[in-house]
Amino acid sequence: MIAKLSVFTLVVAILLAIAPVSARADVAAGKHTAETVCQTCHGMDGIATSPVAANLSGQQEMYLKIQLEHYRSGVRQDAQMSIIAQMLSDEDIANVSAYYSSIKITVEMPE
Repeated sequence: MIAKLSVFTLVVAILLAIAPVSARADVAAGKHTAETVCQTCHGMDGIATSPVAANLSGQQEMYLKIQLEHYRSGVRQDAQMSIIAQMLSDEDIANVSAYYSSIKITVEMPE
């Protein structure tokens, strides 16, 4: 019985670890963070308002999360993003990554 419970616990832990980040993130809270912190450069729709800022809509959630974590830790550096990322908690990063990745985009190939 204990062995079955241990295997079950291990399986649940693995499933939680590989679950999409957005399953644990709050998109509405991420929208609020985007409104208060991100929209000036990245826009609410994730389309950059500045030629030196990245478009965020349609990006993979995990990619956005990792990049924000890298800016915050100093692994990746940018004069503005390094400062802004310092202000974000793990929860803020997860939420805003979920928000921008939830924006759907379409692609048109050139002829």
